[in-house]
Amino acid sequence: MTAIDFWYSIGSTYSYLTVMRLPGVAAETGAHFRWRPFNVRHVMIAQNNIPFKDKPVKTAYMWRDIARRAEGYGLAPEIPAPYPLAGLELANQVAVLGGREGWGEAYTRETYRRWFEAAEPAGEDPNLSESLVAIGQDPARVIAVARSEEIVATLADATAEAMALGVFGSPSFAVGGEIFWGDDRLEDAIAWAGRGV
Repeated sequence: MTAIDFWYSIGSTYSYLTVMRLPGVAAETGAHFRWRPFNVRHVMIAQNNIPFKDKPVKTAYMWRDIARRAEGYGLAPEIPAPYPLAGLELANQVAVLGGREGWGEAYTRETYRRWFEAAEPAGEDPNLSESLVAIGQDPARVIAVARSEEIVATLADATAEAMALGVFGSPSFAVGGEIFWGDDRLEDAIAWAGRGV
């Protein structure tokens, strides 16, 4: 099966659903996912596509929709979660570093769990430090490296790559040149990857 790039941004509400269920889906289907953090806020500003700002009816729908879908997946978030995230960029810089060092997936799942199930905003304390401790990382070291020019540039490069592929939101799944946007398109992405094209 062709590998699937999972483009996600910590700060995206719907990505909670994918982040929490993806390991189980991978085990069940045999699909291989590459976790690719990027800065969705930069993309949305660049494209004048900020979906929930000053839209209370749409925002209320989003939270209800996430709650319904989460129940179907056996998840129990506290809705609404704190939103938007002030620490979005730092949260994703940490994820970039984690991807490089092999703990990015564990960090992403833990920070989303605390954000959605304990009302602790990702990208700031206590979520940030406690998520890192929970996965065996030293918060002081990680945060210092995550703030470095190299990691900041790496996140910017990943965001540019996502945009070049046609990614405009999170979560998105890329299979070759095909983009599938939204948690509800995960199964479509897996089916496409299974074609081996």
